[in-house]
Amino acid sequence: MLAYGREDVVHLEIGEPDFATPRHVVAAGDLTLATHNRYTPSAGIPALRTAVAGRLHQHYGLNDDPDSVVISQGAVQGLAAVMTVLLEPGDEVLVPDPAWPNYEMQALLLGARPVRYPLRPERSFRPDPLEVASLVTDRTRVLVINSPSNPTGAVLEPGLVRALVEIAVERDLVVIADEVYDQIIFDGVHANAAAMAPESVVSVFSFSKTYAMTGSRVGYLTGPSWLVPTVARVQEPLLSSISAAAQASALAALEGPQDVVGRMVSTYRERRDLVVDRLRSAGLTVEAPAGAFYLMLPLVAGADSRLAALDLVHRGVALAPGTAFGDTARSHLRLSLASSAQQLSTGLDRFLDWYEATSGGNR
Repeated sequence: MLAYGREDVVHLEIGEPDFATPRHVVAAGDLTLATHNRYTPSAGIPALRTAVAGRLHQHYGLNDDPDSVVISQGAVQGLAAVMTVLLEPGDEVLVPDPAWPNYEMQALLLGARPVRYPLRPERSFRPDPLEVASLVTDRTRVLVINSPSNPTGAVLEPGLVRALVEIAVERDLVVIADEVYDQIIFDGVHANAAAMAPESVVSVFSFSKTYAMTGSRVGYLTGPSWLVPTVARVQEPLLSSISAAAQASALAALEGPQDVVGRMVSTYRERRDLVVDRLRSAGLTVEAPAGAFYLMLPLVAGADSRLAALDLVHRGVALAPGTAFGDTARSHLRLSLASSAQQLSTGLDRFLDWYEATSGGNR
């Protein structure tokens, strides 16, 4: 029986911004719905592809040719399109652990085999390039990297990203770099993988988290000249076209004021500091996330995070179990910073009471 009613549970498990979509972004979509709600080109409307190419050139020095860009139905569909082109049954895909579970799901749907490389807590949830290299076989086709990371919030420094990209180049792999949170950085800098080896890397991005427009479902990708045209053609049988209104909103997001992004990132950073300070004051050793808006909560060694998450719902707080993201973080919970400071404070009160009562989940 729940100690709290369902409406009283504090939800800290959901990775979705709690901010409203900026008004100018909504207005652009509304105008398109009212005046030009029609099919669009499969690879995206030209104006948006041009604006995206310009952004990538400005930020990372990438090719500013709009033909190097494909607009997708969220980053998830872009990732799926790339994997559809690259993978055949029996191929292997190196994926981080812990990681967003959709990488593995997409590989499995294509008959490929996901092979996990660990992001260990003692390494601050960063991969060991030598360990990654040791997992490459003659069946490996793709290396997935994710920075800033979901679920850990880790930001891979440029030297580490370069080391991973060099492994891929040496072993004739394609890197799929999930860079959805590239603008949500608290410490350090974002290292764009595509700039390091343009003919070996596909970088995937999204408007969802940066501009708090998750429901619009617009992402984009850029990659090698030998690959992107095929991905663009694959879009037609996969989805025909992306919503005209959603793309208009995305274009307005790129071309409009960017201070909205800065304000959201500043708020996430304040929430990060609040949570980290509170947990450390309570005696927990936590890794402060350098980006995205997630934090990994450590339980006692050997604790089952799935059972812990179920138990915590009865204590009035919902957190995502580490088991949802792989094996390496089985004794961790993921907390999302995409909730108000008040919700975070209340959720932490309940979590810490539970943590003390269970000796860190040791039951």
